Parts: sequence; structure tokens; C-alpha cells
Amino acid sequence: MLDDDGYFGESVAARYDESSAEMFAPDVVDPAVGFLAELAGEGGRALELGVGTGRIALPLARRGVAVHGVELSRAMAERLRAKPGGSAIGVTIGDFATTRVDGTFSLAYLVFNTIMNLTSQDAQADCFRTVAAHLEPGGCFVVEVAVPDLRRLPPGQNAVPFRVDGGRLGFDLYDVATQSVSSHHVEIVDGSGTYLRVPFRYVWPAELDLMARIAGLRLRERWDGWTREPFTGESRQHVSVWEKPTG
Repeated sequence: MLDDDGYFGESVAARYDESSAEMFAPDVVDPAVGFLAELAGEGGRALELGVGTGRIALPLARRGVAVHGVELSRAMAERLRAKPGGSAIGVTIGDFATTRVDGTFSLAYLVFNTIMNLTSQDAQADCFRTVAAHLEPGGCFVVEVAVPDLRRLPPGQNAVPFRVDGGRLGFDLYDVATQSVSSHHVEIVDGSGTYLRVPFRYVWPAELDLMARIAGLRLRERWDGWTREPFTGESRQHVSVWEKPTG
């Protein structure tokens, strides 16, 4: 798991909302919040893993869902607390693969590829077990994550660009033997450049289903996105829902 002083420390937290501005747009946030609020149910409690600066937690709380977050980065959590309504979101500082909080929840969720911040299969499997321990019977675990983009890799190439935008460049480097990927971010402002490398572990839908099954959860539904488009072989991401059996 990425540490507080590394990839999501103060320097990243200070610009996180700005650098991810497209993900804060209403047409991105609103469908996700509506989907999650429906699953949480009236009077339900939601646990967000990797709550960050509150992109989803704050609007979900405004929908009447009691939200608690787990976040490793104190700098990110401080940005959340400073926002209007942020003081109402409880935050536990810790690694979301293993951190336990009080009570049970009708919903737990991981969005924006955050499951890949856990850089080993063991940590990802631990996350499912931790979530299962927090869910009440009938509760759901939702993950939004990209489908590995390996079809864009021709033989002999391991790099995929994801941003070429003026002074901002980004590319992913894949290691298909270990399912590891590192995102490389370069930004040039007034002739000066900054560089950030963030490691991830990509994970396949069927692999996530097996992790869920080991943790005692079962697949309930899988969609291409938050507005419930069908998931197909051409989908580049998925929103998957696993549930904890009631019996």
C-alpha cells in the first residue's frame, strides 16, 4: 500500500482536486452517487475505502447516507475535513486492506481504480476479507476499476500513453508477468518540470470474483459504468457489486 509521505502526501494532496478535475464534474459524480445511495438504502451506512478528499463521500452524505472513510494519507484526509460538510465524515487513518472500524455497514465501496493502489494480490484479497467483516448480511461491496488495457500493447512494447495535453504527459508501463503497472506523470510549467511515478497492480474481473468468493461474498451484478450499461468484451472499465449472503 502506498505510504502517507510518498505518492499521496502533501505535495499531491494540495493539487489533487485540480489535477483530477474531470473526475469531479457532475456528470461523473452524480451517477456514481445515485448508484451508491440506492445500494446503501434508507438509513444505511457506507464505508469508503480510500476516501481521499471526499469526491464521492461528501455528495453521498448529502443524500442522507452516513459515510465513514478509511484513508492512509493524512494530507488527503485534511483536505476532506476542510471542505463544507467534511467534519461530518468520519475518517480512520490506515491501510484499507486491513484497517478495521467500529460497526457494520450496508455498503462498502472503492472507486476510481483505487483497488489497484494495493500492489500485491495478497493485499487485494485481504481487502475483500476486511470488507466482508464490515458488511452486514445483505450488504454490498462495489468496485469501480479499469479493465487491463493490454490489447493496446503491440508485441515488444510495454508502454501505453494516457495523457498528452500540452505540458502534461502521462504513460503507463506494464509488466505482464507480475500484473504490475506504474503510472508516470510529467508536468512542465514555465519551463520547469515535475515527475511522479505511482505503482499499481492491475486485476482482472474474474480474479476479483475469486477474491470475493474466498471472502464469502458473491457477485450480484457487473456493469460497464455507473449508468448500468452492459459489460462486454469491449468494456474498458467495470462497476462490480458483490453481496454478503443473508443466510
